[in-house]
Amino acid sequence: MTKKVIIIGATSGIGRKLAVQLHKRGYVIGATGRRTERLAALEEQLDDRIYTTPMDVTKPQQTFEQLESLIKEMGGMDIIVLNAGVSNFQGDVDWQTERRMVDVNVRGFTALANFAFTYFEEQKSGHIVGVSSIAGLFGYGLSATYNASKAYVSNYLQGYRQRANHSKADITVTDLQPGFVESEMTDGKKGMFWVASTEKAVRQMADAIEKKRNHAYITKRWRLVGWGIKLVPNWILNRL
Repeated sequence: MTKKVIIIGATSGIGRKLAVQLHKRGYVIGATGRRTERLAALEEQLDDRIYTTPMDVTKPQQTFEQLESLIKEMGGMDIIVLNAGVSNFQGDVDWQTERRMVDVNVRGFTALANFAFTYFEEQKSGHIVGVSSIAGLFGYGLSATYNASKAYVSNYLQGYRQRANHSKADITVTDLQPGFVESEMTDGKKGMFWVASTEKAVRQMADAIEKKRNHAYITKRWRLVGWGIKLVPNWILNRL
């Protein structure tokens, strides 16, 4: 039976490439994003087994209605990938910028994760995939809000995994935790290392999804950094 996956935030970078990768593997794709012209281009590229709808995750009620409509059009949903996110690495940021990050990375993510969990409980099965970040493992002065928002994503997914373990439904919860991956979010950024191609990253993401992993570093070498960060004393992190 062909599985149906909806990717939230599929108009660029990881989200778009993941849609293409999963389509190659035979999935029916549902794609959302704010930029309608990019959704149209993705639909034209994939040609079949692709459904799209514009979506602004900062507007929850509208988002729920759009997601319900997309699910109905696709004939169901087996997997949802929560990939929508924004960042800012400029150091000093104003409140409007920080609020935008919270609205997208925290409020938007939470609304859709909650919707998906309820949907999958009623369906008795499903798979929630969240895209967090290595940045969520520590606080950083130049991107405090972004790092905090990604820590929220990982902790929220862990909590929902515990809920799933006590649910009568067969629900998998996966946390994909990328390091540096080529995308619009990393263009022009300095001081990055181990920058993975988007193609390599999404192959590993798709593998983790198909294996129903609880957690996966993307790419795999970032587990070394992840483990290292967890061992570094706070007093050292605070001096960065």
